[in-house]
Parts: sequence; structure tokens; C-alpha cells
Amino acid sequence: MKKVFFFAIAFLVFHSCKSDKKISRHKLPLDKALELYPDSIPLLQERANRSLDSMNYSLLLTDAAHAFRLDSSNSESRLLYALGLLNKKEFLVSDFNIAQYNFGEVLKKDPENLKALIGMANVLSYRGDFENSFKLINKALKINPRYRDAYVLKGSIYRSQGNYKLAKSTYETAVQQDNKFFQGYTMLGMIYEYEKNPLCIEYYTTALQLQPNNAEACYALAYAYEQFNKVEDAKRYYRRMAKLDTTFCESYFHLGLIQHHDDKNLDSAMYFYAISLDLNPNHIVTLHNLGVLYEDKKDRSNALLTYAKVLKINPEFKLTIDRVTALRGKK
Repeated sequence: MKKVFFFAIAFLVFHSCKSDKKISRHKLPLDKALELYPDSIPLLQERANRSLDSMNYSLLLTDAAHAFRLDSSNSESRLLYALGLLNKKEFLVSDFNIAQYNFGEVLKKDPENLKALIGMANVLSYRGDFENSFKLINKALKINPRYRDAYVLKGSIYRSQGNYKLAKSTYETAVQQDNKFFQGYTMLGMIYEYEKNPLCIEYYTTALQLQPNNAEACYALAYAYEQFNKVEDAKRYYRRMAKLDTTFCESYFHLGLIQHHDDKNLDSAMYFYAISLDLNPNHIVTLHNLGVLYEDKKDRSNALLTYAKVLKINPEFKLTIDRVTALRGKK
């Protein structure tokens, strides 16, 4: 997917002041060059493509929208803008409408543009038009049988349809085309985990090796170890996760859960539950399990007080309702 821009003389024009001042990209880092030349469309496109490759979708949309506003006739800017809209964290239906229009405009000029083909296929799959989405995916694969993103989208459609066998084989093909494809390994890990297959650990491990500082990958691996009763490995990765994201209460909740139910160390469990609740006082499963811990300590009063906090947050939380009913029945 990487797009390389070649500049014969390696200079860019600062559009806003219409200067003919020249700079060399060989001497200036991209981000620094954009600080000096914020309206340079080639620089904005280059960083947008870099953001697309690194999945920094927020910066992708910012740069692509800026470039598109500067010149709406530029097909590359139009394409990057559409891709930015498609990958927004919180998208609206209008974003898909605008993206679809812009993919269509790109394809009018370049019917074999792979990114535009898969972008349009993605929009169609979102709308539930899988038949035409597959047609565009297959057209892209005829142009380039090794195009990774075509397999990714095809696998995602199969997964949405509940066809995990085809989803797995298609994602496997995607990572064969790009053995550094982080998302491919995480998606395969998720499917194998859903199927309760410990093979998910291998895929999550590979994903974390590719991005050692990715907190979500670390958490996924820790959770998989916990699910398959490899508690020492789970604790190791939950501790690592806690360092990667100091605001994430789930790491401490799970460390507490393991101490509580696997290691039977109630004081240590309470310590980790307390940290989890410091980070998120309304984390309902931590509160519930703290109530269970008080029960295990034969502290009925604190158990009921803790369960009351749970039911204040969610009056219909069944696990807690069952425990309160049981405790009151022991009067």
C-alpha cells in the first residue's frame, strides 16, 4: 500500500504565500517540512499515505481534508479524503455518502485504482450490498492477485456473515501477502479465540511482536492466556499492559481476578480491585467481584454495601441481584 513520491528536483512551493522558495526533502523530515510548508499538497498527501499505512486515521483525515480543500480536482487528495472518512472512529451515514461519491469520482478517471475499488466495495458492504461488493473485490484481485486489502475486506464480509471458515482462510491469505500485517494477525486471533481454539495465542503473540507497544494487542494476548488457564503468562502480560496504558482499569481487574480465584490470595486481589476502582469507580465487574471477595472474607456488611453500589449503576445486573438475594436469604 505504500505510496512513494519522487521529486525530480526535490522542491515544494509554499502555496499560501506564493513563494518560490525551495526545500529539499532529503534534508528535512516530513513533519518538519509540513511545519514550514503547511499548504503543500504533495507533502500533505505523502503524510496522509504514511498515516494510512500506520493506521493513524485521525491524522490521515486531517491531512487529506486539508489537501482536498486546497485542490478538489486532485484525484489523490480526493481518494485519501474518502479513505479518511471511511476510517473515522465515529462515522456518520453522511460520511459514507460523501466517501462513496468521491470513490466514484476517482473511479471515473481511473477504473483500475485498487484503493478506490476496495474503498467503494467497503461502502457497499456497509450498506449490505455484498453481491456488488464482492464484484469490486474480485475485480481488484484480477488487477492484482496479491492485493492484501482485497482479502482483508473479503474476510471481514465472511466474518460478518458468520462464515468463520472462509474468513480465516481469507485472512490467512492476507497475511501471506503481507507478513507484517498487524491487523491480520489480530483478526485471526479474535476468530480462533471465539472458537475457543488456543491457536489464538500464536496470532496475538505475532501481532504484539510486530507492535510491542500496542496496548490492545497486549491485552488480547493476556486475556487469551487467562482463558486457556495459563495464568502466569496472563499475569505477566496484564502487568505489561498496565505499564503501556496506566489509565486502563481492566488490567488491574484481571490481575485481581486471578489473585482472587486462581491464587486464592484475597488481600492481593483486593489491592488490584482497589486500583481498578481508583481508575474507574463505576467499573461494574470490579465492584461485583469485590463484593464476592467480601463474601469470601465472611464480611457480609461490606459485601452488601458493595453490591448496592453495583445496583445503583445498573439495577438489572443479574449476577449481583443473585448474590444479594442469596445473602439476604441467609439471615
